[in-house]
Amino acid sequence: MNFQSDNTSIVAPQVIEAILNANHESVPSYGHDAATEETKQKFNQIFERDVDVFFTSTGTAANGLALASLCPTYGAIFAHEEAHIITDEANAIEGFTGGAKIIPIAGKQGKIDPTGLEQRIQAWKNHRPHAPLPAVLSLTQVTEAGTVYTIDEIKALSKIAKANGLYVHMDGARFANALVSLGETPAAMTWKAGVDALSFGGTKNGAMAAEAVVFFNRDLSKNADYVHKRMGQLFSKMRFFSCQFLALFQGDLWLRHAYNANQIATQVTEILQRCEGVKLLYPIDANEVFVIMPDSLANHLRTEGITFYDWGLPGENQYRFVVSFNTHSSAIESLKIACKANLEAEYSLKAI
Repeated sequence: MNFQSDNTSIVAPQVIEAILNANHESVPSYGHDAATEETKQKFNQIFERDVDVFFTSTGTAANGLALASLCPTYGAIFAHEEAHIITDEANAIEGFTGGAKIIPIAGKQGKIDPTGLEQRIQAWKNHRPHAPLPAVLSLTQVTEAGTVYTIDEIKALSKIAKANGLYVHMDGARFANALVSLGETPAAMTWKAGVDALSFGGTKNGAMAAEAVVFFNRDLSKNADYVHKRMGQLFSKMRFFSCQFLALFQGDLWLRHAYNANQIATQVTEILQRCEGVKLLYPIDANEVFVIMPDSLANHLRTEGITFYDWGLPGENQYRFVVSFNTHSSAIESLKIACKANLEAEYSLKAI
């Protein structure tokens, strides 16, 4: 049973079907096809306003396109110190922006501390022109700790950003998981809370390789088409990417996928907490579970074929379990059996 990442999951059958259905005839290239136009209109409906949408094949490309459109080459992007754009994108953002600097901000449970953000912005502003120009605030939703910013938290951080002339970007690789966790609308969690551009995740939620950059502030996307092209993300056969979102939006499949993952993550948490020596690192808001657990339990679970991700530094015994959109109840049963067997073995050893 694989709990390593939601990137390891299969492609949703509905997405595969949509790709096959898009393969029956020749259509205009570079996004001038009916499926891509329909998908863009669907984004307008979902977000309750006209938006500009650009499709990419990876989350890193989506973040790069969004931030390169929001930030000048001499600008600074403020993000949590554990944000994906800092730790897991090989300086791609610095490359795509032509040299912008990412400023790490501390904060508990993966969330940016508002006071720390204000202080860092002022420090950089007061050192003009020697320091980079504060230009963008990037929020990760769901955070790298598996937690979810509330609407009020997004609004509070956006208010600080806007008061200082910064744009707001949201890295929404797990956007759907955050949305169903809060029970909010896409509009409420983004532009109504001050977000200017969103990296909208599809791959972790059942797509094959499909992400989207959604611009709510359309003044910022005037030249995004050039950035899109230069990044190698203007696909000639765009319909095979855009149709994946149409499949996910049909019947709110994207939300049902996220709901399933979140619900099963809660069950994973309950099972792990019954094991001796297991401690939760962060609240369980979405589809990720971070724990500290003994070597004996970690080794036993892996022996039983249950895989998960090492987290933190070596020796800290920190692990991450991620539930995918298609994780079945049978996986929960396997985890339960493995944990029970480990518990019985531990008691037997103590008795000896």
